[in-house]
Amino acid sequence: MEFREIEVCKQDELADGQMKGFEFEGQKIVIARKDGKFFAASGSCPHYGAPLEKGVLSEDRLVCQWHHAAFNITNGDLLEPPSRDHLQSYETSVSEGRVYVKLPQEIPASRPPARGKYDAESDSRTFVIVGAGAAGHSAAQTLRENGFRGRLIMITHERKLPYDRPNLSKEYLMGEAEPEWMPLRDEDYYKNNDIELWLDKQVTKVDAGTRKLEFADGSNISCDSLLLAMGGEPKTLDIPGNELENVMTLREYSDADDIIERLKEVKRVVLIGSGFIGMEVAYSLRKRKIAVTVVSPDQVPMEKIVGLEIGKMIKLAHQDAGTEFKLGAKPTEFKGSKKVTEVVLDNGETIETDMVIVAVGVAPKTGMIEGVKLDESGAIEVDDRFQATENVYATGDIASFPYWQTGERIRIEHWRTAEQQGHTAADNMLGKDVPYRSAPFFWTNQVGMQLRYIGYCRNWDEIIIDGNLQRRKFLAFFVKDGQVRGCLGAGWDRDLAAVHELMRRNKLPEIDKLREGGIDFPGLL
Repeated sequence: MEFREIEVCKQDELADGQMKGFEFEGQKIVIARKDGKFFAASGSCPHYGAPLEKGVLSEDRLVCQWHHAAFNITNGDLLEPPSRDHLQSYETSVSEGRVYVKLPQEIPASRPPARGKYDAESDSRTFVIVGAGAAGHSAAQTLRENGFRGRLIMITHERKLPYDRPNLSKEYLMGEAEPEWMPLRDEDYYKNNDIELWLDKQVTKVDAGTRKLEFADGSNISCDSLLLAMGGEPKTLDIPGNELENVMTLREYSDADDIIERLKEVKRVVLIGSGFIGMEVAYSLRKRKIAVTVVSPDQVPMEKIVGLEIGKMIKLAHQDAGTEFKLGAKPTEFKGSKKVTEVVLDNGETIETDMVIVAVGVAPKTGMIEGVKLDESGAIEVDDRFQATENVYATGDIASFPYWQTGERIRIEHWRTAEQQGHTAADNMLGKDVPYRSAPFFWTNQVGMQLRYIGYCRNWDEIIIDGNLQRRKFLAFFVKDGQVRGCLGAGWDRDLAAVHELMRRNKLPEIDKLREGGIDFPGLL
């Protein structure tokens, strides 16, 4: 392969810990200086294309400022999702005070994971993954890339290749994401890595003790190691009229397609619930010029996650986009002869509508599982390796796990966290004995405002806000028992990425310093 040496900067242009981006022949490259050495890698995050020079360096970790994918800057290796590909790394050199990068004639945008194949002679085991969402897909990729050569089966009741679920309530529902954008990988990826993808396969029973699965078509299979990653199923409302047409939930690809098809004859929608998914749906419908009324018992949207003051700001943003609210209220009945036409509230008010979308959370899909311990929510209790019982693991929406920062048992329903868990579980299926030590992270698009949240804090003593809520540029620290348990940010992406790393490394400033504000968080790395 032929290479070219390209001069990119002077040696003294970059201080230690600094990065710089440049573009060559249409491809972005990032160069970083760490411990006196220079490293070069792909300059765009393989996830959504964020410019990585605007991220942060934390030890050897390059963290994307948008969705916090993390890479090893010294070799480009992927360390944390949501990226699924590695960065391509490039050789650097220094001569007469100038820094050069050696680039191939054809410059790849990223580096795909190493290919893994099935070899029954070297490994006769069978590993089964139930679920093809974030956790299941991440686990399958990790197993193959990290050397598993046994038979690998991933099972889903859906008819689609594993897809980008977070997009369902955002761009896909808006009509701004084409169907071909949705798959996480194309069909060739699964063929080339000998991952048997069983689509449209309904599991009816799982015996964790024997690791045997039974299916709706009467077939069954047993395996040597089992990962349960079925995710959640949307909660519904047990009220009269719940069976009427156009009373919908949104969880799967088919749900989104069904809603989009029905929207052709819909002018008004009542959305039940004001969590972050529900509010994403509200904005997506407003982008389609649908009249939306949100009904929720809470005082403000996302109140249980972000608190009253930030919730007021989110509400105002949605109101400016045309969404109406009926807060402090619950539906008691859906009315209509065949299709829903009215929603009756507990205060006696009636709202006319053409569709109802119920967005009141999900329940763990664990009803078919025997031989594991379930918590009160129905989630499978696992340890910090995501093991439920011998050679049986559980991740994602269905897993209740001990959070390393506080010791409390929690369940997280977010995409990136599920991907982290799938990766960790796969490592442990391979016998690596790796505990989960990541900070949960999720993002949401609220009326064009990108909100990103790190950590876990359901009950807080104080919220410290640094910045300006009205300008939608702020960091909000959620404090419990004198410790920062969570951080929500908007408009300060690089600072938030730095906060994420400081939380991971237990190096956040003291609470009094946070109250003073004005901290250079990237500088603390």
